[in-house]
Amino acid sequence: MEILSLQNPRVKAWAQLQEKKHRDKQNKFVVEGIHLVQEALLSGADVECVAFDMAKGIPRELREIPDNGRRVEWIGVTEAIISKVSHASTPQPVFAVVRKERETWDKLFADIGRPVIVLDGLQDPGNVGTIIRSADASGAAGVILGKGCADLYNPKTLRSTMGSVFHLPIIEGELTELLPRAREKGARLVTTSLEGKTSAFHYDFTGFCWIVIGSEGSGVSPEAAALVDDAIIIPMPGRAESLNAAMAASVLLFEALRQREYR
Repeated sequence: MEILSLQNPRVKAWAQLQEKKHRDKQNKFVVEGIHLVQEALLSGADVECVAFDMAKGIPRELREIPDNGRRVEWIGVTEAIISKVSHASTPQPVFAVVRKERETWDKLFADIGRPVIVLDGLQDPGNVGTIIRSADASGAAGVILGKGCADLYNPKTLRSTMGSVFHLPIIEGELTELLPRAREKGARLVTTSLEGKTSAFHYDFTGFCWIVIGSEGSGVSPEAAALVDDAIIIPMPGRAESLNAAMAASVLLFEALRQREYR
């Protein structure tokens, strides 16, 4: 199939997906570039269609992915259409429209030996995406995005995940509801604090723990802080005053991995 007109209704609907209100209304989002489209297809995400620059053809990396019975529509489009739909200043020659899938809360308890990372009000899409990538890389059980976090389907967030958005459960929810439920199921809630007495490298991450990371500017909200069991500190013998949220989360996630697998 080919679409050539910028006025085509589908093109207009795709372009609207740059805005959160339309992503919510259509229950879809766009991923751009060969790598992200490849990850979406390989992971079995609910891909509605893949649009590619008809002048260049379907990228070789995507042609080699087995179909596995999926009904993915492949659509040749013009460079102008790709530019209209793309968020990037230099658009890549392919994008996919993906239907959102609601993850279930139960998935976070499938393996209680791995930590869950909880984000409380992180507004920077790059930090949110990087933490999802670190959670994936370190083998975390999942990620929770609390109220006030950057939109998971923001193009900058998706780009920062480098495809990890398709690899592990990511749940959006109200922390004042989710955190007490996690404690009821035996999770230990831990966060970082400059007033923390225990070093992150002496804390026991081998049990069932949820790691709460606060916002870049104000840290963990008072509501979430009231529910946390333990406050720990990341030692910083150098002269830097602090780490950003993504760096702090990555340190804790990989310390948890070290304790689980490389003691």
